[in-house]
Amino acid sequence: MAAERNHDGEMCKRVDDGITRVFQLLGKRWSGPIVSVLVHQPAHFADLRRAVPGISERMLSDRLAELGAAGLVVREVDEGPPLRVSYRLTEAGAALEPALRQLGDWAKTHLPDAPQCPGAA
Repeated sequence: MAAERNHDGEMCKRVDDGITRVFQLLGKRWSGPIVSVLVHQPAHFADLRRAVPGISERMLSDRLAELGAAGLVVREVDEGPPLRVSYRLTEAGAALEPALRQLGDWAKTHLPDAPQCPGAA
């Protein structure tokens, strides 16, 4: 009962604005996996599509545009021939690598029933 009487705005902390912004962007389906692939090296559109199973071309295009608008991914065009488009992380995007690695480690420990890719260690 005492806790109920002392319940006020100070006791109910709000989620950090930074966490809210991060999950609004990276919490969207496919965004985290796309960044995770690009952490290792730049990739062409078709390579990204193969690396992120289940994503459609339209969704990949939309997510890359969102990540680009957020300053995490850069689209680079190689005039060729043939014309090829690749994507790479910006400095801000690359700075996510330690956090993504930690989240992956956390998932291996705390979400053991999650499906894993064949051959994943």
